[in-house]
Amino acid sequence: MSKVATRKIVVITGASSGIGAEMAYQVALKGWLPVLMARSLDKLELLQSNIEEKTGIQPIVYRLDVRDHSAVQQTFQTVDESVGRIDVLINNAGYGKFDYFTDANLDDIEGMFDTNVVGLMTCTKAVLPGMIDRRAGHIINIASQAGKIATSKSSVYAATKHAVLGFTNSLRMELEEYQIDVTAVNPGPIQTNFFEVADQSGQYQKNVERYMLQPENVASKIVDSIDRPVREINLPKWMDLGSRAYQVFPGLIEKIAGKSFKQK
Repeated sequence: MSKVATRKIVVITGASSGIGAEMAYQVALKGWLPVLMARSLDKLELLQSNIEEKTGIQPIVYRLDVRDHSAVQQTFQTVDESVGRIDVLINNAGYGKFDYFTDANLDDIEGMFDTNVVGLMTCTKAVLPGMIDRRAGHIINIASQAGKIATSKSSVYAATKHAVLGFTNSLRMELEEYQIDVTAVNPGPIQTNFFEVADQSGQYQKNVERYMLQPENVASKIVDSIDRPVREINLPKWMDLGSRAYQVFPGLIEKIAGKSFKQK
């Protein structure tokens, strides 16, 4: 059987920058076909060219705003008809904005939920019929350590990631009988342009800069899980240990680490 016939088709939303772009590159290095979606077609086309130059694999790119439900349906239908069956969906599109809730703009609140939660669900719903028919597939949802430990000035962002984790855990149980894997990815702060929107003051990024994860390392863990599916990917390990302790002793952890939780 040819390599083309056996290679995986991996859809990545929010693929134009950050860990989305890094995952696209690493997917191509494995000889698989990245199908990249994001709002900026210019950035996608530049990434497409760079990946083809470095790997010999030309990704397929689509302009897509995951908040547009009809566009999501049409785009995923086009992929299915013109590219092939989707083996893996990585729901990476998302953003955050750090504000005290009393100062939060209602448009930002709605935008975060529409992108981080409803958009993620809409993309997932678009790929599930084919995966269920084939009794095969892998859904990877990019959540956050913020979905396990909420902190000051991230009430809305944390709420969206709590929702993603709740959805992911329930979906995993629903799809078990169809042999479809479902993975939640919970990274801490990553050195990407996420903070250009989330932390416009620059204060939080300055406070946690030494702890920030490198996007290529996070992407590597995620892409490796495609061959070896796991329930969760939690990074870094020390933050994962902290979130586990928080689930057991929330009051104690908030008392001990209260100052750290307010670094924004």
